[in-house]
Amino acid sequence: MAWIMIVVAGLFEVAMAYSLKLSDGFSAPLPSIGFAVSAVLSFGLLALALKSLDVGTAYAVWTGIGAVGTATLGMIALGEDASPVKIASIALILCGVVGLNLAGGGH
Repeated sequence: MAWIMIVVAGLFEVAMAYSLKLSDGFSAPLPSIGFAVSAVLSFGLLALALKSLDVGTAYAVWTGIGAVGTATLGMIALGEDASPVKIASIALILCGVVGLNLAGGGH
């Protein structure tokens, strides 16, 4: 259950970053509210998951999901550059997340 919370928390981290971009420096009310709600949910789920997971592994997986998801969403939804180096870097982050999970991170 804790790993599910980490994955969902990572997805809320993606929503948080996307909302932050759309908030235009917190001048757009709805994206600003979306940012705040996503941040609370993301950090809240992370905190709950840390009750039973090692902090280093869980945090790395959480940030990895956020980084990969945000970079991918930026390329798909915001028209950001999808260079081969960027895509390869995303793949390396995914390899790191998988490696941490295989190494074990729960109690």
